[in-house]
Amino acid sequence: MTRNINWGIIGPGRIAKKFTTSLREVEDAKLYAVASRDLQRAEEFARENGATKAYGSYVEMLRDEEIDVVYVATPHAFHYEHTLLCLQHKKAVLCEKPFAMNRQQVEDMIAAARENKVFLMEAMWTPFLPHIKYLCEMLDSGRYGKVKHLSADFGFYSPFDKNGRLFKKSLGGGSLLDIGIYPVFLALHTLGLPEKIEAKALLGKTEVDEVCDVVFSYASGAKAELHSNITEDTPTTAEFELEKAKIKIEAKWHNPSTVVITTAEGTTSKTFDVASFGYEYEARHVQEMLRKGKTESDVMSFDKSRELISLLDAIRKEIKLEY
Repeated sequence: MTRNINWGIIGPGRIAKKFTTSLREVEDAKLYAVASRDLQRAEEFARENGATKAYGSYVEMLRDEEIDVVYVATPHAFHYEHTLLCLQHKKAVLCEKPFAMNRQQVEDMIAAARENKVFLMEAMWTPFLPHIKYLCEMLDSGRYGKVKHLSADFGFYSPFDKNGRLFKKSLGGGSLLDIGIYPVFLALHTLGLPEKIEAKALLGKTEVDEVCDVVFSYASGAKAELHSNITEDTPTTAEFELEKAKIKIEAKWHNPSTVVITTAEGTTSKTFDVASFGYEYEARHVQEMLRKGKTESDVMSFDKSRELISLLDAIRKEIKLEY
């Protein structure tokens, strides 16, 4: 591996642009190449974001021996195909969330990573963000007692477009996989796997969930109420009710934000600012894993991705959403 870790990008869209902006904050990281099935699009992205090379073919880029790791940022429905392609070319992969469309695809991806002895991680940036780490420290400290209730939402208004990524079923559209995954992961990360799952959704004209409401019930008696919505703006906050305190992550909670703790003694808050969008934390972690010769993250592990996709599969079953 070169001194700089050379990144390749598959899928030069909006999320890839934000990721590459954050990558500039990562020590010894270099945006080396970008690939699109449209060479002109790849060249334009490379010019705008400082990539050394642009390719009009994924395979052509993956044959470039200078690339150490590939960030897969294509639409949800293609994560499986494109991740397997990278792994078959012995390239380490950071694949955007959701990892794949179902548990079986995730298992296939994990098997391919192990077979090819290369690193693979789902790009769920949440556990790497400073404010989420701080939240978990507060929850784990025990000073505020046990969690009794979690409420978390993520919603924004998107004009209906039957061919748009968010509304097109063949691209894995809908609120759950795109943004509902964040509240679901927050519940999983802080409370573990639920004992019971209840869910209901509004399926729109294109048969994807435009609104999704989920309730997780835990053996401890705790509940998590989770909401996602692509038809209107919502507060996009997360609030934990504990025995001795309330901990709120202010809008937009999935991004670096402010954590407010309220107890009988008063209120304290801590704001977490970042130099970029915040993707630098997961990218830095990937580089650390690569330098240590790891093939699996010790934070966003294969088991964590298995648990997450299993919850998403169970919710989809409840709301009768099939892709």
